[in-house]
Amino acid sequence: MAKICDGRIVIVTGAGRGIGKSHALEFARHGAKVVVNDIGASVDGTGTSHGPAGEVVDEIRAMGGHAIANGDDVADWEGAQRLINSAVTEFGGLDVVVNNAGILRDRMIVNMTDAEWDAVIRVHLRGTFVMTHWAASYWRENAKAGNSNDARIINTSSASGLYGNVGQTNYGAAKAGIASFSVIASLELARYGITVNAIAPAALTRMTESVAALGFNQSDRDPNAFDVFAPDNISPLAVWLGSTLSSDITGRVFHVVGGKIDVVEGWHAGPTVDKGSRWEAEELSSVIPSLVADARPNANMSGH
Repeated sequence: MAKICDGRIVIVTGAGRGIGKSHALEFARHGAKVVVNDIGASVDGTGTSHGPAGEVVDEIRAMGGHAIANGDDVADWEGAQRLINSAVTEFGGLDVVVNNAGILRDRMIVNMTDAEWDAVIRVHLRGTFVMTHWAASYWRENAKAGNSNDARIINTSSASGLYGNVGQTNYGAAKAGIASFSVIASLELARYGITVNAIAPAALTRMTESVAALGFNQSDRDPNAFDVFAPDNISPLAVWLGSTLSSDITGRVFHVVGGKIDVVEGWHAGPTVDKGSRWEAEELSSVIPSLVADARPNANMSGH
């Protein structure tokens, strides 16, 4: 197997289980040195444990790879900086950050508490920002010192944020924000040799097993057939985006399920009308309904 990330230094957040674990192992298989970050929390973000991250590190080392565990909180300002510094201190630099850490606190909006909203936004959206801030700061200083970067930030969005899913206003808002964040960050950071992309994965993990809209049904799965919803299916794209082969790809969002990869196309202006002057509110009754009728309906969770 060609090792397309040989010698690359990679941080994967939320890498103790699920998709994050798959990312960490796949990067290691491709020769990367991996910082496995995970606080070991439950799905709702409560509790901590050093076990999951350490177990992934043990797996990587057992295959002859290089890895260290890190238990810092990615949404904590100083914690995220320590996480970036741990890669530099242990392995001598940093090439890739995969922002994957996340939690769920699903609730219909009329029942959702402010704490449930804040907790999800904090881990997903603030965590992506804080990690990107410190990684980009490191690479900017490297560029100012006259060195070149071939750096990557890979963020994690979701079909819930891109297309919408009932009961996940907090999670969907965070994931939609991450998609927009990735596009804008790619424009800001290109000058420093940094690409920024996002992946919206569909896979069966402990975070998604209760999300009926994704179509997961354990009873229908043939153990001898290709497992469309295996977390491992997501990681090859993450590894390719983290490699030097992807230097021309930035500012894009990909939806991945099984062997299917979509490039998600962002907001585009649809049917349009221009009066050439200010509208009167009452006039719009004969305008807006026809515009909406001519527009494509919002996508479902499969993107169609």
